[in-house]
Amino acid sequence: MEYLPDMEQISSEVMDRVVEAYNTYDYDKYTAADVVEALKNDVRTPKDFAALLSPAATPFIEDMARLAREETRKHFGTSVYLFTPIYISNYCENLCVYCGFNCKNQIRRAKLDFEAIEREMQSIAKTGLEEILILTGESRKMSDVKYIGEACKIARKYFKMVGVEVYPMNTDEYKYLHECGVDYVTVFQETYNSDKYETLHLAGHKRIFPYRVNAQERALRGGMRGVAFAALLGLSDFRKDAYATGMHAYLLQRKYPHAEISFSCPRLRPIVNGATIEAENVDETQLLQVILAYRLFMPFAGITVSTRERAGFRDNVAGLAATKISAGVSTGIGAHSGEEEQGDEQFEINDGRTLDEVIAALKAHDLQPVLNDYLYV
Repeated sequence: MEYLPDMEQISSEVMDRVVEAYNTYDYDKYTAADVVEALKNDVRTPKDFAALLSPAATPFIEDMARLAREETRKHFGTSVYLFTPIYISNYCENLCVYCGFNCKNQIRRAKLDFEAIEREMQSIAKTGLEEILILTGESRKMSDVKYIGEACKIARKYFKMVGVEVYPMNTDEYKYLHECGVDYVTVFQETYNSDKYETLHLAGHKRIFPYRVNAQERALRGGMRGVAFAALLGLSDFRKDAYATGMHAYLLQRKYPHAEISFSCPRLRPIVNGATIEAENVDETQLLQVILAYRLFMPFAGITVSTRERAGFRDNVAGLAATKISAGVSTGIGAHSGEEEQGDEQFEINDGRTLDEVIAALKAHDLQPVLNDYLYV
């Protein structure tokens, strides 16, 4: 898992501290008294965060939810931000055993040309959305940095906020994407268990664990306004992965105070051709505990809950702790403009509602749907 020649190595202590956090986190040592103490504190420490993620916190879920709602209202009001992802290519050079895009999976591969990308974005913009997240499979050959950059320039014509969730890049490449109009970068670490990581990523650039861990820091050095963090819950011990994710975000927030930090909270979903792996079950109560712990530990951070989750769960957690949800989602290639989908989806979504349906549901929960949270002047 050593760096490849084209991978930038940065001097940073963050990765070592995050891996140490994963390896030393013993959630069974925390008691109800530790949880009560964590809930009392106005500013919560990593020790408090560890207690809130532990099994000892399970009986305190309602207390965590009440306090999380107070923190969310304090910093975000009743606003819930809306966006949609657009997949522009599903070619991938990685062999990740849990992902529908993996290079050995026999799926329909597609890459949108710039005209098709523009049609897709025009269609999405007509719904009223003002934020978009651009995704590709992880193939530099089929989706090079210039291709992604041109897609971002097109997106900037139609949307006020542009994010990317693509393969990790070097600092200069992130700087180029920022110049093309990108505001934030999302990278799923998948798991911070370096041994398990190696068994899940059998080939491709993604196999290089340290390069991926340091992606958010390179993005910030490249000028990005915000970065998002996530572990794919269920690939390894979800409590240890959630703790490492939180510590990763916490350490970078302290190192780069200006950065906008956010979390995603994905669980495994079925993929095309039904490939299965031995995965840990993470139920909705456990997922809720993770989301609440993130909010109580980092009150200013954004929290996104995607269409991997069912509609009812997303509606209930929005405004409680989550501050952003997606709507009108397709994880296939070329589905937004009403034409036939060109490429297969990355995973099956669990909430297929339109933007209007999601807005109506949020309003029914006395929440304020917001289409954009940032204006350039």
